Amino acid sequence: MGISIANAALRLVSGAFILNSGINKLRIDEASAAGLQQMAANGVPQLAELEPAVFGKAVSISEISLGSALLLPLIPSRLAGLGLGAFSGVLLASYLRTPGMTESDGIRPTADGTALAKDVWLAGIAVALIFGRKAAKKIKKAK
Repeated sequence: MGISIANAALRLVSGAFILNSGINKLRIDEASAAGLQQMAANGVPQLAELEPAVFGKAVSISEISLGSALLLPLIPSRLAGLGLGAFSGVLLASYLRTPGMTESDGIRPTADGTALAKDVWLAGIAVALIFGRKAAKKIKKAK
């Protein structure tokens, strides 16, 4: 069940980035967690129901888990890609639904939105992991 060099590279860069982010959030203070929660709740309104400290810990643990899954080659690329897709979907929903992050067209980032809009690369990596080489082989066999 090997992993291709291309998938390894995609998993390494995204996994290390997300794992580091999660480790840094282990020490998040309540005010910072509340700010992060407010931004996340723009994308997923149910997140506003959590206590900020609980939200901060949940985000930290989630990022550590996802980053680790991406870095561990024993986790299939499609499964890691699905996790990354869900994660990047929440990030992009928050970006698109937070006032002031996009230009009037609702897509292009403002200066304030650039920091969030850059997370689109995670969505691209997720798509590549989910529909990578093995998926392409299955499509060719079906023809």
